Amino acid sequence: MANSKLPTYFISHGGGPWPWLKQEMPFYAQLEASLQDIPRQIGATPKAVLMISGHWESNDFAVMSNPKPPMLYDYSGFPEHTYHIQYPAPGNPALAEEVHTLLKAAGLPSHLDAERGFDHGMFAPLFAMYPQAEVPVIQLSLQRAYDPAMHVAAGRALAVLREQGVLIIGSGLSYHNLRAMFSRDKSAEIAARQFDEWLQETLLRCSTAERYRRLTDWEAAPSARAAHPNEDHLIPLMVALGAAESEPATLIYHENFNDRFAVSSFRFG
Repeated sequence: MANSKLPTYFISHGGGPWPWLKQEMPFYAQLEASLQDIPRQIGATPKAVLMISGHWESNDFAVMSNPKPPMLYDYSGFPEHTYHIQYPAPGNPALAEEVHTLLKAAGLPSHLDAERGFDHGMFAPLFAMYPQAEVPVIQLSLQRAYDPAMHVAAGRALAVLREQGVLIIGSGLSYHNLRAMFSRDKSAEIAARQFDEWLQETLLRCSTAERYRRLTDWEAAPSARAAHPNEDHLIPLMVALGAAESEPATLIYHENFNDRFAVSSFRFG
């Protein structure tokens, strides 16, 4: 593992605590299968996971440093048992310190956070990937201004971790307009498809320079703001891309979710 450079991922993480609600939410089967396949793609158990979740933002980059992170049930309206879920993966304070140091060395403001717990953007997909919670995990926040270039720069700063067996995952959703998802507006489905087509074109078929240009100007994409009224679930992509900036992308998951909204996940490297 020490001599193997791991790929990075941008995954669509689904809604709320869906792995614990399979009877109520059976429509996540294809997403679940794609997440369960990631350990096979990697071929070895990572030393640790560094997760950038769309559910944590801070004034600067915050790095989870608790050796035993608590749970954060950052959702509402779900059955009572989903507020007692445990995903007892250990933290990794030494890795947190290294992430903090790498970001500071790149001129990116950063601090350690010993209080923050695992949010569902982390524990829902990782339960599908590593259900035994045996892999240490730390989370890195988004920077609240959502500057795409800054988040690509953060990925560049952290790219060295891939050679140490650290799996870098940006966890969000390629389409995240909750109001539209709960409507029956056909224009929302068109917007999701248009943005997804642009995203696939950008990641799978553009040169390194053009990919960077398009992503840092993502608001110019077709239906960009219709797909992401708030970009918190898109920006984790920038970190994953930055950590493997010149490497090819692979589409690892794509479907019309609920037969309506185009969603995708990608591997880099």
